[in-house]
Amino acid sequence: NSRGTASLLKDSISFTDISASGLFEGHDLLRRGFTSVKNELLPSHPLELTEKNFQLNQDKTNFATLRNIQGIHAPLKLQMEFRAVKQVQRLPFLHSSNMGMDILRGNNECIGFEDILNDPSQSEVMGEPHMMMEHKLGLL
Repeated sequence: NSRGTASLLKDSISFTDISASGLFEGHDLLRRGFTSVKNELLPSHPLELTEKNFQLNQDKTNFATLRNIQGIHAPLKLQMEFRAVKQVQRLPFLHSSNMGMDILRGNNECIGFEDILNDPSQSEVMGEPHMMMEHKLGLL
């Protein structure tokens, strides 16, 4: 091959990978948390995407039914309440149960998979509170 090793390296590494931050910069655990290979993988089963979007699809169906029964004002009011509840947040280093969303969706009396196996003490979002708040406020 007449292209040589330099041209092969040039073809394999894009210019956007070598940015001002550098190609060999380490991952910042305080700001971005632990890296997870699972998030970067493609879905392993055809039903995985359906399960991930289950709540969104359920909300769309409920809004369509509510619109057909009560008119356009009912789903609009419910969507405004959803937005208001989503804006209320705890500090970024504390676990949130999203009880308000459960109440609006009617899931507050249901015991689901995430209620039993979603232990906040095992969560990876725990970090140094001051660093996380400064990052959220844009001070870092």
